[in-house]
Amino acid sequence: MKNIIFNNYQILVSVIIFIFILAINIPFYKAVTLLLELIVVMEVVKMVTDFIEKRKLRLRYVIDIFIIFLIRDAVILITQPVKQEREILFLLFVIFVFFIFRILALMYSPSLFLSRKTKIPE
Repeated sequence: MKNIIFNNYQILVSVIIFIFILAINIPFYKAVTLLLELIVVMEVVKMVTDFIEKRKLRLRYVIDIFIIFLIRDAVILITQPVKQEREILFLLFVIFVFFIFRILALMYSPSLFLSRKTKIPE
C-alpha cells in the first residue's frame, strides 16, 4: 500500500488540491488560472537560475515560457463561462508557431554543433 501511494504521489497531491479548492469554494476556472500561473512562475524561476548558474540564456527555456503562458491564456479563455472562439483559435495558432520555433531551436542548437565538431571522425 505504501509503495502504491509513493509511486502515485501526483494523484494524491491532485486530490488534496482538488479537495482544498472545493473546501474554499473557488470557481473552477479561477483555480485553473491560479495553478497555471504557478507553472509559469516555476518556468521563469528555472530560466533565471539557469542563467545565473551558466551565464547564458537558453532559447529553449524562453520559448517554453511563452508556450506555457499562451497555453495558460487559452485554457483561461476555454474555461470562461462565455467563450471567445476567435481569440482561442488565434492563441492555438500562435502556440503552434511557437512549437515550430521550439523544434527549430532544438534542431539548430549551438550545443549540438559543438558536440559534432569535437567528435573524432572514424
